[in-house]
Amino acid sequence: MKTHVLTGATSGIGAVLARSLAERGDRLVLLARNDTSSAALAADFPQAQVLLADLADPGTLNGLGRQVDGPVDSLLHVAGVVELGPVSRLRLHEWEEQLAVNLTSPAVLTREFLPHLRAGRGLVMFVNSSAGLTANADWSAYAASKFGLRALADALRAEEMEAGVRVTTIYPSRTATPMQEKVHAQEGSTYDSSRWITPETVVSTALHVLDLPPDATIPDVTVRPVVPRPGT
Repeated sequence: MKTHVLTGATSGIGAVLARSLAERGDRLVLLARNDTSSAALAADFPQAQVLLADLADPGTLNGLGRQVDGPVDSLLHVAGVVELGPVSRLRLHEWEEQLAVNLTSPAVLTREFLPHLRAGRGLVMFVNSSAGLTANADWSAYAASKFGLRALADALRAEEMEAGVRVTTIYPSRTATPMQEKVHAQEGSTYDSSRWITPETVVSTALHVLDLPPDATIPDVTVRPVVPRPGT
């Protein structure tokens, strides 16, 4: 039985990924932001270990690795937040939250679990975004956090190669999730989930990477709709 540490399991891609791993009998260690989300995760995944930590406050992640026993097969960074707006109007707390949740917390969480990942010769997976490859107008803070996440992954891959820890970044284009619905509301556009790739498609890609034999790795993979649309 494999052990996976996962953020973002309450919604979207993270929820689908957690269910897929649970259904095949893997052990889950899930992060919850507060008591409410912790209770929800415990109800949905009764066999999982649920840890309380707020990604918006990276300091709450310190010492988290000591709460988990044994090797870890994968650390899956899926959680993220987004607030759109031009640089001229973005408030400080909007910058700070996106950088904390999308970049600083993944770095701290990875540090916490590296001993477990080394022991398991495991995989660190960053679910990034097409915004981590191209920055468009009104996406400065989110794109900055995701460009930084790409750099974190690249540096980590080079540092941990000899320890047998593999690192993969997945760059999904717009995906039919509650976050995407929020983005459309911020853009003032109509949300039509049928236009975008599904969370299940992204998860199938993640599972393919997770299930690779130990002699192979996929450093980066981009997932896009068959027919790209403007802004994807």
